[in-house]
This record gives sequence, structure tokens and C-alpha cells, in this order.
Amino acid sequence: MPIITEIADLKRIYQRRVPKMFYDYAESGSWSEQTFRDNVNDFSDIRLRQRIAVDMDGRSLATTMAGQVVAMPVALAPIGLLGMQCADGEIKAAQAAEKAGVPFCLSTMSICSIEDVAAETSKPFWFQVYTLKDDDFMKRLMERARTAGCETIVITVDLQILGQRHKDVKNGLSAPPKLTPRSIANMATKVPWGLEMLGTKRRFFGNIVGHAQGVSDPSSLSSWAAEAFDPSLNWDRIKELMDMWGGKVVLKGILDVEDARMAAEIGADAIIVSNHGGRQLDGALSSIRMLEPIVEAVGDKVEVWMDGGIRSGQDVLKAVALGAKGVMLGRSYVYGLGAMGEAGVTKALEVIGRELDMSMALCGRRNIKDVDRNILLVPDGFSGSFSSNS
Repeated sequence: MPIITEIADLKRIYQRRVPKMFYDYAESGSWSEQTFRDNVNDFSDIRLRQRIAVDMDGRSLATTMAGQVVAMPVALAPIGLLGMQCADGEIKAAQAAEKAGVPFCLSTMSICSIEDVAAETSKPFWFQVYTLKDDDFMKRLMERARTAGCETIVITVDLQILGQRHKDVKNGLSAPPKLTPRSIANMATKVPWGLEMLGTKRRFFGNIVGHAQGVSDPSSLSSWAAEAFDPSLNWDRIKELMDMWGGKVVLKGILDVEDARMAAEIGADAIIVSNHGGRQLDGALSSIRMLEPIVEAVGDKVEVWMDGGIRSGQDVLKAVALGAKGVMLGRSYVYGLGAMGEAGVTKALEVIGRELDMSMALCGRRNIKDVDRNILLVPDGFSGSFSSNS
């Protein structure tokens, strides 16, 4: 068993173990991938203030996200095709999150269905939905989520059309993977992954196949998106979807202060500052650069979280210090899942939690709720403050 001390260790194992098609799906962005890279790199521009002679005993990372008590200000983001990164991946990630005391959010584009995950977990999870044209399908999705005990849904609002991700197109991304000479040659080098996939019946989009009507090729994300996503989305439609659910709603994909104000105005319980992991508009600012202006714009009208580029506990700490009430981990836990299954997700959360706890202490704070901008050294012009003047 290799010694795992950082998220990068899990990433190296993940890359060796998982077929290229699915590694590239997670580890890529749209077009030139500038925003994908900036999401990670921009954290390094922020420095932490080390403090000494401060009582570090009795530390706590516990807080709340959307009213739910969490062991640390972290949730597992909704990621499509988790069940292709690792057999029954959504179930394993949800189980690891439950044991760690953090929320898990299931994607509509999951391999394991809502019912699959509910049957293998004992606590409510969150469910993510897209802004789709088919109201009947949306209502049935939400009803299935209610039946499974979900109390919070996350509506992804930045995917009216699918940004082009060159690697997915070139790899012919599908679930299950289409058997071509190229894909067969690559999968032949991933024997443990293949044996695990042969041992599960879950290899299709479990929330779509058998549920969505008139979708010609549910194995392909791009073809399904072209038919199902609603390019005419507006704020009235978002409010309709919120009312359709009737419970707690988080809006994911906010990257502008005016959009953040609108989300607060229509009554979202929380918003996620996000550029979809750099997978939609390439050239947009990183999430961490837009976080503080959005927090300042909405004040206490809506809870603000962020995702994008978080690879360490220090990244979590910086986001919280800039005003985020929580963050969503994406690729960091996917690396763990693909590398080691449930144990890998557990290890990723342990790494993030340990780094967060130690860094918080060395900055002179004992409670995550007391972390603020005073622990940071932020360069002038770092934040996307131009948006706050619009």
C-alpha cells in the first residue's frame, strides 16, 4: 500500500488505474483549458499569515451548510459518471462521505441511480438536477429524490449548452465505453478496473435510462445534453424549478455578482460560486477570484459556497477566509475514488481535513467559524472586483 500524504498521491494512482477516457473526462476543461488551470493555480497567489503563541487546543472544524451540521465545511460535489471511475462509484463515495460526516451530492448523470444510493446509505444525501426542458421528467426526478429522503437539491444553472471539451470528443466518451480498437487497447492495461466493472450491473446512466422519454442515446453525455438541456433558461424558469421542488435549493454555477444578487432575490438557500470546473466558458475567471466580490454583493441574504481548484485543506481555509460558508470537492475525491474506491475517498477527506485543521491552527484560529480575511495576505487586484461595479 503506497503512503498517501497529499491529494497528488491519489491522482498518480488514479491515472494508472482508470481508463484514459474517464481520467480525461475528470481531468480536463473546455477549449484551451485556461480556466481549468487557473482554478488551481490562483490559490497560490494567496498567502497565509502564520501566528504564534496562540492557544491551539480544542480545535473544531464543525459548522453547518444549508442548515446541515457538517464535520468540516466540505461537501462532495455532484460528478457525472462516478460509476465509471470505479464500479458502483456513487455508492462508495456516498458511504465514505456519510462516515466522514460531510454531505454527498448525487448527480443526475450518475451511473448508480437515486434508488441505488439510497438503498446503500442510512442518511439523506443531496441531489443535483439540470435545467431540463422536460417538466414531466424533472417532476419525476424530484419525486424520486423526495422518496429517497433527499432534503436539498442542487440546481446546476450554468449548463444550458455543453462547453466543448476536446478530450471527450476525441475519446468518444460514453457509458459504458464504446468498444473501439483504441478503447480496447487502453482498457486492456486496466485489468483491476475492468474486473470490478464486470462484477457490477451498473454501467449505464441509472437516473436516465428507463426514465427519460425520447432520448435516443443516453450512453452519450453530449447527445443527451443536446436533446434534454434547456437553452432558453431564464430566471423565471429557475424559480419554477425551485417551486417545483419546494424544499431547500442550492444554485450551482454563479460567477457574476449580478447573477448572485438575482439568486438571492428569488430565494435560493445557498449559491455555489463555480465555473463548472473550467469546463464551460474557457477564459472566465477562476472561482476563487470571484468568491469575495460575490460574498460582498449578497451579504447575509444567501449562503455562499464555492468549488473549483480545491486540492488541499489550505485551499479550503483560504476559501472560508474569503467568505465561503463551505466548499464542494470535485476532482480531489474523484482521484481517491478512482485510485482506491471508498477507501480512497475516505483518504482524500482525511488529507483535506488534516491540512485544514493544522493550517487553521498555525494561522492562530481554533474554530473554523472564527476564520476570516485577517489570516490572509491577498495581492491587490486579485479579486474580480470589476464585476461589483456593474
